[in-house]
Amino acid sequence: MTAASGNSLEKIGGLALVGAGKMGGAMLEGWLALGLNPRNVSIFDPHPSPEIQSLAAKGVVINPAKGAAGKPSVVILAVKPQMAAEVMPAVAALAGADTLVLSVMAGKTLDFLLAALPGAAIVRAMPNTPAAIGRGIAVLVPNAKVTPAQRAAATDLLSATGKVEWIGDESLMDAVTAVSGSGPAYVFLLTETLAQAGIAAGLPKELAEKLARETVAGSGELLHRSPLDPATLRKNVTSPAGTTAAALDVLMAPGALDALMTKAVAAAARRSKELAG
Repeated sequence: MTAASGNSLEKIGGLALVGAGKMGGAMLEGWLALGLNPRNVSIFDPHPSPEIQSLAAKGVVINPAKGAAGKPSVVILAVKPQMAAEVMPAVAALAGADTLVLSVMAGKTLDFLLAALPGAAIVRAMPNTPAAIGRGIAVLVPNAKVTPAQRAAATDLLSATGKVEWIGDESLMDAVTAVSGSGPAYVFLLTETLAQAGIAAGLPKELAEKLARETVAGSGELLHRSPLDPATLRKNVTSPAGTTAAALDVLMAPGALDALMTKAVAAAARRSKELAG
């Protein structure tokens, strides 16, 4: 990320992270790497990982005593959605009148959050785990209480770890969750299965895994840098009647990869709706 991204984080005052698991930890890792003052950060997590516990040496306060964290300017709500009802009373006690609550819980709607936090300024966001290396993407939707300054603070936080898109229609968040929130797992599964296919074709396990990993990583970086759309990039690799074409005949057959991915995304979106409660 650019220096400007890091400098924007200096404007963020007290930040409380409620839930420091995979997603919360990934975002915090990105923020600290880009200049967020660790002494402005408090973490609330009943079972912090060794990696999270090690941040205490940098000045991050882990599980401060009740009232010791003050009223932060931003509360990041990053617990599993199944734990939402359990933690909301603590979040309500933590947030002040001017606190922005930024929720990254899958499925939990603005109405659900507002019922527990009456009058609060709330942004619902769906980031993804590449945030840890500054290559995530997050989609955000605000409630009516969010001020322009709070919207800017949310943009600063999420753009420090990748791309940011704002939407006005919250109903899109289930599909967003299914595509980009869960999407990294689909890419990792593709890498696993490509390696397994290489082993089945006769490659040594170590070589197959390295080829699959570097091919997926390199292709992703090419997609990131190229102005061409994915279909054009695919066609550029595909010679008529060549080896790639033979493989794509299988993957692009009616009811093959396209149908499977549509079914997978629909299942994830459906589960996101279920998590709303």
